[in-house]
Amino acid sequence: MKLNGNSRRSAAALLLCGLFATAVTGCQSTVGGQTLPSGYYLRDDVQFFPAGPKFKLTNELRAHQQYQLDQQAIRDGLEAEGAPAAAAPGPPPPKP
Repeated sequence: MKLNGNSRRSAAALLLCGLFATAVTGCQSTVGGQTLPSGYYLRDDVQFFPAGPKFKLTNELRAHQQYQLDQQAIRDGLEAEGAPAAAAPGPPPPKP
């Protein structure tokens, strides 16, 4: 089958459109803030991010507890050397 000039241009245009459509739809894209999958999403590697702790200030709480333990160790060290213990604040003594 022999193609004339008009048919060749049509075939070339169709081939070019096909290549363009393949190139456009084969990549992951972002449209309106949404990340849309590529044409290869079934073969992509799975990325898993485990859920973090429910309490968001875990590191801050741990640092505060460590600070309290350090302060208690300092107070215990002073008490062991014979220095007066740091009095914990409490209710005032009763009046006679």
